[in-house]
Amino acid sequence: MKTKSFKAYIAEFIGTCVLVVFGCGTAAAIGCDVEGGYLATALAFGLVIVAMAYSIGNISGCHINPAVSLAMFISKKLPLRDFISYVIAQVLGAVAGAGILCIFFKPEDGLGSNGLYDESIVKSLIIECILTFVFVFAILGVTSKVKNAQVSGIVIGLSLTLVHILGIAFTGTSVNPARSIGPAIFAGGAYLTNVWVFIVGPFVGAALAAVVWKAIGNKD
Repeated sequence: MKTKSFKAYIAEFIGTCVLVVFGCGTAAAIGCDVEGGYLATALAFGLVIVAMAYSIGNISGCHINPAVSLAMFISKKLPLRDFISYVIAQVLGAVAGAGILCIFFKPEDGLGSNGLYDESIVKSLIIECILTFVFVFAILGVTSKVKNAQVSGIVIGLSLTLVHILGIAFTGTSVNPARSIGPAIFAGGAYLTNVWVFIVGPFVGAALAAVVWKAIGNKD
């Protein structure tokens, strides 16, 4: 495997920044308790993935998510050096995106941060693990065939929308450690205290997806 160029790391930074600004920004702007708020926020996250997939996908693969990068590393599609560099770029991009959101919103209001479901760490971990498993499993499946290249961005974007439609009511849906870290740093309080849940859950879910796909995926 060839390591990626520095341009790929920049692309991951930009993509993750955009994801936080428009995804978390939509959640912060319209909320998820108002009529249509769930769907609008879910679509915002999904549409960002579609937009970024067709703009930076050919540069970095458009992971913009440490959990996705972990799955690619486990699947031997990403060298260790790139995995580490991608995660750093993604987290920095998320922090930059959250910083931009501070111009428009009060940080203490959350900036679209994730929260525990029913004040339960265990429930929240399980939910994030399941949601991430489904999302990453879809990514591994659609990217396993070259002929899917033209539609993979749409499929992945819709998959992210899908898990958000269910998950927003419980944890706000992370499935992306960087997306959770950025806003939590500025929001502070319980958001920052509990952010580890939205790091561990997605990483576990992504790892399981990679292992399962490796076991059942069609290598042809």
